[in-house]
Amino acid sequence: MIDEVKPRSDLGVRTLSGVVMMGVAALAIWIGGWAFRLFILLVAVGLLREWLRLAWKLRSDIAGRLVWAVGGLLYIGLATAILAFLRETSELYMVLTIIGVVIATDTGAYFAGRAIGGPKIAPRVSPSKTWAGLAGGMAASAGLVTGVGSYVESFALWQPLLGAALAMIAQAGDFFESWMKRRAGVKDSGSLIPGHGGLFDRADGLLAVLFAVALILGFVHFDLLWTSLA
Repeated sequence: MIDEVKPRSDLGVRTLSGVVMMGVAALAIWIGGWAFRLFILLVAVGLLREWLRLAWKLRSDIAGRLVWAVGGLLYIGLATAILAFLRETSELYMVLTIIGVVIATDTGAYFAGRAIGGPKIAPRVSPSKTWAGLAGGMAASAGLVTGVGSYVESFALWQPLLGAALAMIAQAGDFFESWMKRRAGVKDSGSLIPGHGGLFDRADGLLAVLFAVALILGFVHFDLLWTSLA
């Protein structure tokens, strides 16, 4: 995510591009099938391009760049692949809930951070992130997962715990991308989205959550994943 607040003159561009971006993503998710797979492929290519742009600024040696390139392929590849897998094999609400968790985390963190303030988590990496904001994001995510889980099945203690854990993972992804940008000496990962920077700026938290989901499903349902990919 972008750490610094954009000027007010940029609000119209940010709003319009945000609406278009969300509209395209929502349409692809709703249609599913080839449209969603193509959308995911294009997003994955764009994310990897921005990742490599940052990585090439982080390291100048061939070995270091190769490690970052492989890491990007694994990180982005697994995250986008699991999203496509879930869209094809699971109920639509599962995909929407995962995306909703990241949105709820960002929203809860923003309002809690603005209202409460307090100590920063890692000011050198992301100056705007506070512990109060993290707590607000965890509460919002826990509430969303609990609400969806209670509606689909019934309340269980693991639901708010899972929501809070996913919020922490989303924030970790946010910090990771902020760290990469600061080490690379750039403000945004790219300029593809007017007023919003690059794809990586918008999807940092979602990538981390999807990557975690991929690892969990890989351990729990390795046979199912292998069969579907074979």
